Amino acid sequence: MTSDPAKPRRFPIGLTLATLIGLAILVALGLWQVQRLTWKEALLARVDRLESAAAAPAVTVLDDASSASDLDMVRVRLECPGLASADFVELYGLKDGQAGRRLISACRLPSGRYGSLLVDRGFVADTVSSRPGTGGEARALTVTGVLRAPDPPGLFTPKADPSTRLWFSRDIPGIAAALGAARPAPVMLLAETSSNPEFLSLVPSPIPAAISNRHLEYALTWFGLAAALLGVYGALLRKHFRS
Repeated sequence: MTSDPAKPRRFPIGLTLATLIGLAILVALGLWQVQRLTWKEALLARVDRLESAAAAPAVTVLDDASSASDLDMVRVRLECPGLASADFVELYGLKDGQAGRRLISACRLPSGRYGSLLVDRGFVADTVSSRPGTGGEARALTVTGVLRAPDPPGLFTPKADPSTRLWFSRDIPGIAAALGAARPAPVMLLAETSSNPEFLSLVPSPIPAAISNRHLEYALTWFGLAAALLGVYGALLRKHFRS
């Protein structure tokens, strides 16, 4: 049997709904990458400015900022007696493709709106089992570094177990509680100078040497897929009404 050419074909509602859903997802992913592009360009601009920025007193910078975002990527110096022998927790990290731990200690602030500032003292590779000693003499120490606002943990980021003292994200309230640090600042100081010059395995590592920025490429890919989906839908629609 052949179809009646005089009978109008039904509009393909199912195909259209599936196309609209797929199109909405692809466009949303493209717009998200555009937002990430804006954020990454601002971050890279701060990194460029950071290369020639002088270190300002940490307490002054913390007190003058109106939000944590104003503190991100700011170079400061901080007097922190006892940092070399301070208690620490470990933060899982990668450096140049190698897994390891970053040692996080707390530095008490003598004045200002915050009572303490967490300090990322540096990276120790997993191949190194030793750690700096704790509880020694509180020697005078000035550390220079970069303030960083913590990124929120991802969907699959493991949760920390305070009993193991191992964290997988820069959870400032949780780490501060484990270290007994009162009123922590909402940012973390990533040291550029060493708190333990005699312990060479602890390598200060404030920011990556190279930060990739491929968000425009990703956005164009998602928008291109959206355009291709519309093209396929149009072709199927023409075929449907011509058959």
